[in-house]
Formats: sequence, structure tokens, C-alpha cells
Amino acid sequence: MSKQLTQIQQRILDFIIEMKVKGFVPTLAEIADKFGYKNRSTVQQHLQAIERKGYIKRNPKLARGIELTIEDKFFIPRPILGEVAAGNPLTIYPDAIDSIELPTIARMPKDSFLLKVKGDSLKDAYIFSGDIVIVNPNLEPNDGHFVAAILDDAAVVKRFYKKPDRIELHSENPEYEPIIIESNYPRFKIVGVVVGIYRSMERKVG
Repeated sequence: MSKQLTQIQQRILDFIIEMKVKGFVPTLAEIADKFGYKNRSTVQQHLQAIERKGYIKRNPKLARGIELTIEDKFFIPRPILGEVAAGNPLTIYPDAIDSIELPTIARMPKDSFLLKVKGDSLKDAYIFSGDIVIVNPNLEPNDGHFVAAILDDAAVVKRFYKKPDRIELHSENPEYEPIIIESNYPRFKIVGVVVGIYRSMERKVG
């Protein structure tokens, strides 16, 4: 049975979970920076207490060696509504194709949904094939935002730029050319702005 955390211990645990949503758990330095600690030994003491209470397990040989030990308490299933291409466009599906357990702290905006990335065109932005993107359909994209879009009945995720006479969708991989959409092209629609990325800690990158 896990014991009650102090307020600061809960905040640190929440930060660990929040960082895992983004694909990796934090280092001691990142925790210290987040909470304004100049001495990492203070972070060590808090982590030791959180570990004793049964919420995490640590591997001191790894910089990112924190593992959540009772994930069923923190994670709830969310449907994945389709695959979105980081590369050539893919067909988008009307129904859920899979589900994933996201941390309860991963507050999904209203009407937002999940898509699975397939392809390597965003690898230089550290978005990899198999990652899950959280898409908010209620936001208007600005230049530089990652967006999910439908192009000729296929789905892509790219970096968005609006020009006077066209929209450009850019990859983050020099092997891929930008996709240029003329302003009057009828079969193009932005379905939402990417507001979060989830990467399973079990999947190794690079």
C-alpha cells in the first residue's frame, strides 16, 4: 500500500508523470531546475522518500532512471483514432484503431483526439514513428505549429507555414520536400494543432 505524499513530493511526482507524457522521465538536473533547487541532494532526498512510499523505482546508473511502479493508478485508456503520416500521406480511419493508456495528468483539451505517427519525416523534431500525438481541433495554427491535416483523403502531420498564396507543410528531415498547397485547393483541411506527444518508455529511439 502506497503512503501519502507530502505536497512537494506530489508536485515532483506529477512533474515526473507529465514529462513521461512527453516521452521521457526527467533527470535530477531537470527536477532541480523545475523546482528551483540549487542542490541536487535535495531532489535526491525527495525522490528517496517517493520511492520508499512505493510510487517510483530508480536506477542510479541511468540519467533518466526513474520508473513509475504503480502505473495503473496514474494511467487511463484513451482511443487512438487513426494513423497520421510523418512522411507520405496515409489513409485516416473513422473509428478507433487502437488504444493507449495515458497518464491522468495528461489533461486532454476539449474535443481533442489521439493519432499514431508513422514515418520518419519529423525525426529531427524528436517525433518518431510509433509516437502518439494529441491533436486539438479547436486551435487555429500559427507558423511553426505542428498540425494534423487531410490532403486528398489522406492524413499527414507536418510543420505549418502560411504564405500569401499558399500553405506549406514542412518536414523535419532533409530527405523530404515541403508539401505545397495552393490557397484554392479544395481537398485540403487542417483538422487540428498538435499540443502534446506521448512516447512509450519501453520503445528505444535512435
